[in-house]
Amino acid sequence: MTGTLVLAGTPIGDIADAPPRLAVELENADIVAAEDTRRLRRLTQALGVHTKGRVVSYFEGNEAARTPELVEALAGGARVLLVTDAGMPSVSDPGYRLVAAAVEQDVRVTAVPGPSAVLTALALSGLPVDRFCFEGFLPRKAGERLGRLREVAGERRTLVYFEAPHRLDDTLAAMAEVFGPERRAAVCRELTKTYEEVKRGPLGELAAWAAEGVRGEITVVVAGAPEAGPEELDAAELARRVRVREEAGERRKEAIAAVAAAAGLPKREVFDAVVAAKNASAGPTPTGR
Repeated sequence: MTGTLVLAGTPIGDIADAPPRLAVELENADIVAAEDTRRLRRLTQALGVHTKGRVVSYFEGNEAARTPELVEALAGGARVLLVTDAGMPSVSDPGYRLVAAAVEQDVRVTAVPGPSAVLTALALSGLPVDRFCFEGFLPRKAGERLGRLREVAGERRTLVYFEAPHRLDDTLAAMAEVFGPERRAAVCRELTKTYEEVKRGPLGELAAWAAEGVRGEITVVVAGAPEAGPEELDAAELARRVRVREEAGERRKEAIAAVAAAAGLPKREVFDAVVAAKNASAGPTPTGR
């Protein structure tokens, strides 16, 4: 008989949010794999529980090396509990690699549901929640960050991001540039903690607010792209928008994709408009005698 891998959600702020089953699993697991063993110690002390099993670290820096060891223990019948610093394992935290390896070995994987910053922020944002997508952390480099945002410029579902407080102002400014300064958003800070704050408003206003400095754990929720209006863009306008992006430093392929996404059109249609504009500017082909 193989063992069981248990993914356990941990509080994102208020320790009282810990699910009752978490204490049971912490006491009975053969191995507790923790993103930070010091934080695990504080968690168990707060819950008043004692871990009887072996405690090992499992974080971004060692998960590749430690995963085979844990899978071997699972194959031998161990009950392995995986906890991260806050929220659910695998959601922008270590866990996916271990889950994939366990599934490949036909090991049972289950979960202790717990708090989630993604769902908490989404619910508090005041933005549509019927359809959403989680984008995790954006790239740190400005160019890569803009490129990633342009990929979802036409996304109509609500978008959810994690961000570090010292990069929040740059991220909101980039969002205002790509999505438009009037796009609605919410910055959710220190969720469930003493100084919880949800700042709602247009991206332009939120970018100006964040420029003064923001502290704490941050989740950003952004409204999806609005439905296309009645205005129809002709080929010349599509080509002009691509040209503007190219002049700003984008490669043509990326510019075409962004314009197509924003206009809700197939990329081929925008490409054809660019080719047509290029042919028109070149003028008629001279004929020889």
